[in-house]
Amino acid sequence: MAQVTRIIHRRANPGQERQYEQLVRGMLAACSRTPGYLFSTLIPPRVAGEEFHIVQCFTTQAALDAWRQSKESAEWHDLLTEVSDHDPEYRVFNTSDLWFSATGLEGEKQPARWRMAVLTWMGIFPLASLAVAFLFPLLTDVPYIPRMMILTALIVLAMYWIVMPRLLRWLGWWVKR
Repeated sequence: MAQVTRIIHRRANPGQERQYEQLVRGMLAACSRTPGYLFSTLIPPRVAGEEFHIVQCFTTQAALDAWRQSKESAEWHDLLTEVSDHDPEYRVFNTSDLWFSATGLEGEKQPARWRMAVLTWMGIFPLASLAVAFLFPLLTDVPYIPRMMILTALIVLAMYWIVMPRLLRWLGWWVKR
């Protein structure tokens, strides 16, 4: 089961931005008590009149659906409509896919390329070192090119599904600086 991230874009009514932000923070606190909740954040607009961006991450789609369909979620959304006449825009992503695609993060400042390069190196270095130390000797009878194809495929698969999602969770605060 893959983690899911939901990104919500919504404008507050003019003059009600502070109330909107307080309500969203209350909703996120309530959401944090939902089974399967991982984290959430609120990204306020850079200038007045722009959208707020809310990011919610859950262990599974079922966990997100449980929050979405809960009575408590409906109550918070009713409160939010009092300070926002704008319909929210929802986008849901497989969390591990987000590190390959910035299309879902248009409202947010993108991470510096050098930070993403360092984070990628932090994942690849130990994987490549382990592969060369332990797998390379096991494949000595395999010709060089197929051997490298096998090793690089294993490294990429491990990076994509195991290492990078964890690095982003542990060091996301640093990448976004």
